[in-house]
Amino acid sequence: MKAVYFVENIDCPNCAARIEQAIRKLDAVEDASLSYAQGLLHVTAAETAGLLAAIQTAADSVEEGVIFREKRANRPHSHVRHHDHEIACRQCSAEREAAREERSEQSQAKSQKAADPAMLTLIIGGVLFAVGLVLHLLHMQPEVISKVLLLGAYLLMGWEVLADSLKSMTKGQIFDENFLMTVATIGAVCIGAWEEAAGVMLFFRVGELFEHLAVERSRKSVMAAIDMRPETVQLVGKDGSAETIPAEYVQPGDVILVRAGDRIPVDGVIAKGDSTVDTAAMTGESVPVAVHKGDAVMSGCINLSGVLELTVTAALADSMVQRILDSVENAAAGKPKIDRFITRFARIYTPVVVGIALLTAVVPPLFTGEWGKWIYTALNFLMISCPCALVLSVPLAFFSGIGAGSARGILFKDGLALEALDKVKAVVMDKTGTLTEGTFRITEMLTDADPERLLSYAAALESCSTHPIAKRICRDAAQKGILTDAAAEIREIAGKGMTGTVDGHRIACGNAKLMADQQIEVPQITSFGTLVHIAVDGAYYGTLVLSDTVKPHSEQAVREMRSRGLHTVMLTGDSEAHTKTLAEQLGIAQTHAGLMPEDKLKIMEDVRREQGAVLFIGDGINDAPVLSGADVGAAMGSGADAAMEAADVVLLGSDPLAVLSAMEIAERVGKTAKVCIGFALTVKIAIMLLGFLGFANMWLSVFADTGVTILCVLIVLVNIHLRYARKAEGAAP
Repeated sequence: MKAVYFVENIDCPNCAARIEQAIRKLDAVEDASLSYAQGLLHVTAAETAGLLAAIQTAADSVEEGVIFREKRANRPHSHVRHHDHEIACRQCSAEREAAREERSEQSQAKSQKAADPAMLTLIIGGVLFAVGLVLHLLHMQPEVISKVLLLGAYLLMGWEVLADSLKSMTKGQIFDENFLMTVATIGAVCIGAWEEAAGVMLFFRVGELFEHLAVERSRKSVMAAIDMRPETVQLVGKDGSAETIPAEYVQPGDVILVRAGDRIPVDGVIAKGDSTVDTAAMTGESVPVAVHKGDAVMSGCINLSGVLELTVTAALADSMVQRILDSVENAAAGKPKIDRFITRFARIYTPVVVGIALLTAVVPPLFTGEWGKWIYTALNFLMISCPCALVLSVPLAFFSGIGAGSARGILFKDGLALEALDKVKAVVMDKTGTLTEGTFRITEMLTDADPERLLSYAAALESCSTHPIAKRICRDAAQKGILTDAAAEIREIAGKGMTGTVDGHRIACGNAKLMADQQIEVPQITSFGTLVHIAVDGAYYGTLVLSDTVKPHSEQAVREMRSRGLHTVMLTGDSEAHTKTLAEQLGIAQTHAGLMPEDKLKIMEDVRREQGAVLFIGDGINDAPVLSGADVGAAMGSGADAAMEAADVVLLGSDPLAVLSAMEIAERVGKTAKVCIGFALTVKIAIMLLGFLGFANMWLSVFADTGVTILCVLIVLVNIHLRYARKAEGAAP
């Protein structure tokens, strides 16, 4: 079983990593993943009942004050629902809204209450430090005044750090940020560097504040961009009246009202009305989409014009908007390998640097006698050693990448998908529904007579049939504005077609077998697709070609894949001739036709052996095994639920070009994480060397810790979040 908990009061990514490690050691816990950037803990255990207390105890053993709260899933409405689907729960709705507002106010008050004293402490401490530093630099007498001011600034700004480090010592935690900062600054006081001890503590606290603000900004902006869960919906009763109820109480089959300007609260099918819908928040597509009765619409989209009545197809907990939010919140559960490596690296790196600091403080003075110089250098090493920049920036980069994808209609299920996507060498694609629309439409009207008359005759007869091809012909005729005469003497011949009379003419409309029965000669036709022949008064009149059409961006997507050096493969159960023609049109390097589902999996494995890591893109139930078996599986949002469940990435807009956007995000996330790692380690090692050579002081050392952490967070914000936030406001991927 899996459980998710909110985490409060964690102010250090390194502490988060140690708390995660402590929770993992619990006997009842199979796996645990704590995300500092998200403030969420994901736990897998055989039984989650009563687990919260054990988690809290484990966290307290590392750092007291951290609070865990269970994240409750949406639960179905427990009140009685009448047969007419009206809900008598106005009072419940009001109470729920009042409770939500109260929680929001309490959260804001708590945040404000915590922020005001911290800011006041920094201001007063900063003033004391500035005055003390000026007196010290001017050598004002008595010297004790400047020392008292500097000591006062140090204690005022650092008492929490000192207290936390004392708690850490009692628990055997000697490598956390507070302990290292305490030892370094007390050491500075002991060797007479009063101004550096106070100044370093000031810089450290200011850095902590900016780091907290930067992480909070990233967390809130990413989550706010995707948290589009509705609070209420308008439920339509049998008498046509609308009642406001909590969104989680809606059930499949209910009818809800969506007015112009409202966000669609749950997935549904239009039962009444026509409108245009803004799907940008869900698919990244900036052009509004026209929708009509019978069309399916996703939650999270905005109804721009007409009033719509929707028949609900999924409860709030199962709707697309909730699935997106859950995916982003659950992203930390599947940590990428680089994230896990950094966590393991930090557990080795910090003790090693502390060991170097101890050796530096003791060994060189035995030969030089300069105890003060080498102790000072060792204190610098201690401040440099905290790995927060590494532990924070890498998961934050992946979290921001997942949020950026969601804003563009690309749903990454975890960080592993992003990491694996950056290593893909070949792209294997299904044809129908992936590269093509997956629905038939008239692509050619072959006749020497009037094409509109040809379609009119066919639609007149087919309007009396329920066959999918007949419905498509009638719909295309209506979309083209072609008027049809009423048909008489209609006769449907199973497996062949229709005959009847239209405007005094005998019409036959069907396949080649029907034409043969009518002894009508049909010319040789080379077009691919389903052929519907029309004969008038016993003579051939023309042919309608219905075929699956290529998606608008398929050719561009394949072209860009090949420009990236990716090997492209198309798999389909269609005929060899049709597949070859489509492959030549799109520029696909390798094709396999006439396949069964098990054949696709075998071919995908062959491609992996020959080319390397494989991305498979599909949309059908039959694609689920291949999606699961690929290094990265990407499913079209318009496809089967089984395909989306099996996939690592879901393309909500079902646009093959979105695959390139996903790859671009994955590549940028990977590069950003590596840049942060390289930058942090380079600065830390450089300042360690400068300190060893006597050119670095504590100011530079605290910059190597807190300053580098802030810069790494800013690199992530600028390189990923701000970049893709701007793109999400523009055109579609």
